[in-house]
Amino acid sequence: MKYVVPYKQIFDATIEARPPLCKKGYPETPVSPKRVSFFGGCCDVTTTIKWATTVQKPIDNQAIIATDLTKWFGEGETKTIAVNAVGLVAHFGEMLFIVGPSGSGKTTMLSMISGILRPNAGKVTVKGIDIWTLNNDQLADFRLNTVGFVFQDYHLFPRLTTAENVAIPLILKQRDWNESITEATKYLEIVGLKDRGEILPVKLSGGEQQRVAIARAIISSPEILILDEPTASLDGDTGKKIIAFVKEKILNKSRCILIVTHDARINEYADRILHMEDGHISASDKGTQ
Repeated sequence: MKYVVPYKQIFDATIEARPPLCKKGYPETPVSPKRVSFFGGCCDVTTTIKWATTVQKPIDNQAIIATDLTKWFGEGETKTIAVNAVGLVAHFGEMLFIVGPSGSGKTTMLSMISGILRPNAGKVTVKGIDIWTLNNDQLADFRLNTVGFVFQDYHLFPRLTTAENVAIPLILKQRDWNESITEATKYLEIVGLKDRGEILPVKLSGGEQQRVAIARAIISSPEILILDEPTASLDGDTGKKIIAFVKEKILNKSRCILIVTHDARINEYADRILHMEDGHISASDKGTQ
């Protein structure tokens, strides 16, 4: 059975897990979650599952293959096609930019690739698995363990410290509280925020908050990292520093990074750039680095 847990309940559960309120290091919840998927304001709480699906061996280090991916909204005269028969391949070790004007279908396409929005047609193959043949529990497991998502507006909990914000994915996996905070502190150091673990997000700059969001996204070691307009709320210099940091410190041969942006100032950091317009991939360029 699938349970939907809104942000507030995640926040409350995290607060309750703080020592000394929780003697076991993690609160028992009514649904006793084994797997929790954190994405876009809600979580799917599911039981432990195994992927029972045919796995195709990836070719040439392919991380993601989208084939004829299509999504529309509405019916009849109100039908709007957001993504129209899009195909793309992304590789491990690659930072792939998807650029285009607002309303071109960029975020919709990433939502389908990341397993949150079901396409009307086409398929998405990740590490050899067609993710849209998975059931809801399997998709929740996929989103929790394979994909890390960095939101445009950070989505940090204001009453939690930076370390507690970063630790959320581990806490939702029922990891020990103290162990989760220790691990979060290590990831804060990775993103250049050593000794900032006890500070509330409101006391951080926009660039520092974005780094906290990145640390939270990578703490589960996802093989696919997705950033949705990561520089939209930042000034030009800070935005470039964040993307340069991601490429230098976060990208590796075992990780694929997809970035949706309309900020041409950061295009120099892309390995490859796909241009979207009116729901189509209109062009593909090599990055400048």
